[in-house]
Amino acid sequence: MARRNLTTAEIGDIVRTTRKAAGLRQDELAGAAGVGLRFIVDLEAGKATAQIGKTLQVLSALGCSLDITPPSDPKGARKA
Repeated sequence: MARRNLTTAEIGDIVRTTRKAAGLRQDELAGAAGVGLRFIVDLEAGKATAQIGKTLQVLSALGCSLDITPPSDPKGARKA
């Protein structure tokens, strides 16, 4: 299966869908993940500036995993 980069909107959709499937309200997920309700609302809306650490806390609380695959040729990586 080919890997691709997820957008922030797609991550938000995954969080929302997984939260609902678990029967959790946004405030319940916020409490379980140790983040604020506003963060959950913004994350589910696909906010591009969501903090990575808090996002990882939410994903962990939902039982999700995040895989990062480094490039096979680090010299071919995009330069900032």
